[in-house]
Amino acid sequence: MPSNNHKLFRRNRKRRAKARFKVPKISWPTINWPRVITFCGAGVMVISIYITTLWLMDRPINAVVINGAFARVTAVQLEDALAPHVQTGFLSADLNVMRTELTNFPWISKATIRRRWPGSIEVQVFEQRPAAQWGERGLLNVDGELFVDDATHLPAELPKLQGPEGSEGQVTEMFFRIQERLEQRGMAAVSLSLDKRGAWELQLNSGIRVRFGARFVDHRIDRFFAALDEVIAPRSEQVDYVDMRYTNGFAIGWKDRDPMRVELKEESKPHV
Repeated sequence: MPSNNHKLFRRNRKRRAKARFKVPKISWPTINWPRVITFCGAGVMVISIYITTLWLMDRPINAVVINGAFARVTAVQLEDALAPHVQTGFLSADLNVMRTELTNFPWISKATIRRRWPGSIEVQVFEQRPAAQWGERGLLNVDGELFVDDATHLPAELPKLQGPEGSEGQVTEMFFRIQERLEQRGMAAVSLSLDKRGAWELQLNSGIRVRFGARFVDHRIDRFFAALDEVIAPRSEQVDYVDMRYTNGFAIGWKDRDPMRVELKEESKPHV
């Protein structure tokens, strides 16, 4: 009887071991292969139609239309620059590369390019507007950017600006700030310079030179306009220069007599 119990114990232990280490059965999803094949076939057909349509629409470019008011460049120059880029096709032509090619011209500030169905490229170009002369031969645009550094023709009416390399934007901004206030008084500036020490000097269309120095420049400009309204403007034809480099006053140099210093209170010699 004990042996039977021992056999029964061994069988139960084997059953428990099998139950403990039984690997769970994985239930794989059923794949609807006909639907998958149909979907893939439809995708291939859509891609094929898309590629075929692009191929049919990518016809040769038959015309390049260039619009703009040309003064410094010609349409022929622009056509020559675009020629290598219009040999591909109507859709494959890279408009960004073409735009860059045009704006590489110093006198072109902006260019817009678009496709015109069925086979034309339409170009609109905008030339730079010179706002001032920079140094001896340079030209600045209205944003204070030096777009030509060795111009062959310098319009005589342009104001002359000068300063250290890299100061073009700063000098242009200062010039327009002063010019705006002068125009309100029926006057204009013809030059503005900034030297290496940071000192400013302005010249008006009447010939008056104004020295602002390098310190407290904004404050000195305000004082200059106050002096212009009260003292200088009525006798501007007799004034040679105005020196604003004093702490609380200024000096006027006359064309036909000794300089006169106007003091708001006791002050020392002019400051840089």
